[in-house]
Amino acid sequence: MPHVQATVPDPKASEAAGKAARKQFPRSQQAHVEFPETRRNPIEILKEQSASRVQELVPIRYGRMSVSPFTFYRGAAAIMAADLGTAPHSGLMTQLCGDAHLANFGVFSSPERRLVFDVNDFDESHPGPFEWDVKRLVASFAVAGRHRGFTPEQRRAINLAAAASYRNSMTLFAAMTNLEVWYSHFEMNQALDLFAASAGGKKSKEKGVERVRKMSDKARSRTSLQAFTKMTVNTDGSPEFLSQPPLLIPIRDLMTPDQSDAVWEMLHKGLGAYKRSISDDRKHLLEQFDVVDVAHKIVGVGSVGLRAWVLLLLGRDATDPLVLQVKQSQRSVLEPYVGRSKYRNHGQRVVNGQRLQQAFTDIFLGWTRVVGLDGNTRDFYVRQLRDGKGSADLDRMPAATMEVYARLCGWTLARAHARSGDRVAIASYLGASDTFERSMAAFAETYADQNEQDYALLEAAIGSGELEVRTGV
Repeated sequence: MPHVQATVPDPKASEAAGKAARKQFPRSQQAHVEFPETRRNPIEILKEQSASRVQELVPIRYGRMSVSPFTFYRGAAAIMAADLGTAPHSGLMTQLCGDAHLANFGVFSSPERRLVFDVNDFDESHPGPFEWDVKRLVASFAVAGRHRGFTPEQRRAINLAAAASYRNSMTLFAAMTNLEVWYSHFEMNQALDLFAASAGGKKSKEKGVERVRKMSDKARSRTSLQAFTKMTVNTDGSPEFLSQPPLLIPIRDLMTPDQSDAVWEMLHKGLGAYKRSISDDRKHLLEQFDVVDVAHKIVGVGSVGLRAWVLLLLGRDATDPLVLQVKQSQRSVLEPYVGRSKYRNHGQRVVNGQRLQQAFTDIFLGWTRVVGLDGNTRDFYVRQLRDGKGSADLDRMPAATMEVYARLCGWTLARAHARSGDRVAIASYLGASDTFERSMAAFAETYADQNEQDYALLEAAIGSGELEVRTGV
């Protein structure tokens, strides 16, 4: 049998490629932010995004973005993508999260039922220059730091910590074997040790550890059974979703009986396609559940307006529930600047991006395509609604704790990139000096300034009536 030689990157060639990229686009240049006179109007970008969404929900999206410059930043991935996509970059490509701000990191349960920390949002995942994710992350700490009222010195320490952790971690990953990188992950007991060993006073450390412990405990309680208990009511012996408009609306309250029947038919077709996207063992498990109810659910900040459904499934009885989320996926905000996705289905793009970057993925993660009642074809991905998912309380996080959190996010992002890109080339580009993190910290503060200006434009558009807004939802 002929021997087939796989294409394996040569470490020396990768190292040379990283150094060549450094000469072409020096690390110091990463600090520069150019906003040309032809920069696209941020409000027009948001309007363009809103055109394909559920129009009744768009005001809620604007309302959630209007709370603060930080919530605006969370929903403004397309705006930042436009800024980064038209500027010079390193050319070192990897699979990007696409929206790597600090609130898109968190904990969830691995298939082995261990709590792990990882990136948890991949709606915008797409190949691109590695530093776009880093800039999105570090700038989010600058914006969040301002939101929390931290001093410039505190913010700079946090920004540097995030970028330095990324650089140092990538150097470590570059020295690892392929399997070592692939198996690398961060468990929450490690997070407790990290916060316990952090700088600061005894009380500060104790508070950091206690916050991590509380987040872990809360995450462990967030299961399908907990979602079932919170989101359903027992009617005539049959569980069904509660009606909590506009956040959660059962299909029975959303449509006429004829329309509901049509949706149920679409649902079964969509689930058939979805099952083909998961492995046979998970398909076998899923087939032990029956769908008993469907509801529309509003999620997130930037995602508001996209079609998102929750499915209530029961196994052997009402004590054996499974709640799945079916969320619409559109083209990544990065696509206009780095080319079309190789996947015809954007749900598949999201799922495969997640599988590439996460150490562990939801056992029910998959994708489908559905033709709606309006005749339009839309892509979706499917996952468990809650499976030990939890996130940090950013609104109460002190500066010392956020600095530790920044290091954790930097390590996690580096690991995600090391799995999917040329880690040796990226590490070679980053080098051994602190030039990269200083550039990232400078970029972050400059972009935080721009974010505040863009937020002011949103407020003005709302005040003038150009954008309809609904708050408090």
